[in-house]
Amino acid sequence: MKSRKFYLALVIFSLVGQVAWVMENMYFNVFIYKMFNASAEAISAMVSASAVAATVTTLLVGAFSDKIGKRKLFICGGYLCWGVSILSFALIRMDVINALFPAAASAASIGVSLVIVMDCVMTFFGSSANDACFNAWVTDSTDETNRGAVEGINSMMPLLAILVVFGGFMGVDLNKQSGWTLVFLVIGAVVFLMGLLGFFLIEEKKLDTRGNEHYFANLIYGFRPMVIRENKTLYITLLAYSVFGIAINIFMPYLILYYTVSLGMDNYVLLFAPAIILAAAFTFFYGKVYDRKGFRISVLPPLGLLMGGFLVLFFFKNTALVFAGTLIMLCGYLSGMAVFGAMLRDRTPEKKAGMFQGQRIIGQVLIPGVIGPAIGAWVLRNADTIVNDDGTTSFVPNENIFLAAFVAAVCIFGVLLPLFGLLKKEKKNAE
Repeated sequence: MKSRKFYLALVIFSLVGQVAWVMENMYFNVFIYKMFNASAEAISAMVSASAVAATVTTLLVGAFSDKIGKRKLFICGGYLCWGVSILSFALIRMDVINALFPAAASAASIGVSLVIVMDCVMTFFGSSANDACFNAWVTDSTDETNRGAVEGINSMMPLLAILVVFGGFMGVDLNKQSGWTLVFLVIGAVVFLMGLLGFFLIEEKKLDTRGNEHYFANLIYGFRPMVIRENKTLYITLLAYSVFGIAINIFMPYLILYYTVSLGMDNYVLLFAPAIILAAAFTFFYGKVYDRKGFRISVLPPLGLLMGGFLVLFFFKNTALVFAGTLIMLCGYLSGMAVFGAMLRDRTPEKKAGMFQGQRIIGQVLIPGVIGPAIGAWVLRNADTIVNDDGTTSFVPNENIFLAAFVAAVCIFGVLLPLFGLLKKEKKNAE
């Protein structure tokens, strides 16, 4: 039984970290679309660059945290720097860009480039703190008896963070620069304060660093053929999780734009918020199914829900049906994350949690973050356009992103079949 302090640290740091990631993964797309008229290709490039930065950072910092046997220092220090980097986005404005580059032919293009560069800087600090060390700390602090339940809580946070961000800033006019400045200042300050709080809240057990003394050996440990052969289940699960992530990333960068621009739902938060609350509640209870029934039984219902939600969102634009499709999709998305996440933690070798976070990020972030948005941009290559008030044009996302996501989700079963066979064989050998 974990302590209340552990669960408090889990909830607070997971939620605040996901609030920062929500701003990056969903709000940055809207930010450069509204402030700098970014194209679908520019949004795809930003997501991909951030995914690469997250992967490299997690590999380097995760292995180093295993070497020195420390997680808390990286978590707290990382959150402090993460908060400062978010605050810096308040300075990326057209008036500042025009003052710094008066001879520039396109201040908007410079703005997009600055956001992409600073996104990578922000990702470095965020991935050091959250992806590499916070996730390793969660793995260190749990075992096979409670990882499903803990991962159920952890997996709720991405969409609860969406609720916090969207609900908290619902009254802010994001068509104006002043609105974005407020968003960056508030979220940056909250993330910074969490870094300070962590020094008092996070309990860190002493880690056994024997066998982890050689940093560069740790860095490539997870890529060794022998290690891959010894942990086949882990790597095949990662592959399946990658395809799952590709399906999500095909539509997710464009989801808010689809609601607001394509469907004209200016009050989309009122639709999204209850769907998130219900999906989070569903995931909280569903995470325990993994602990009781195992991966093979618990992974299939989330995939069915995810694909069903995609179909509803593809075929219907009525508000009630869009809500139903969103709810079904979110239930599948969150519960699927919980099941895959718990399976990965169960299969991570002991004393190697930090160095294996890099492999997790490759499967969960890099591959989906590069391939998914690129597919989405390709699907939207001939999308309709609208003329903005300043005479510029912007693309209009359409429902085809959900059909493409459905096709990607079907491909998950091609990876799950051999994985199920391997799990069945392991169970037979154990008996």
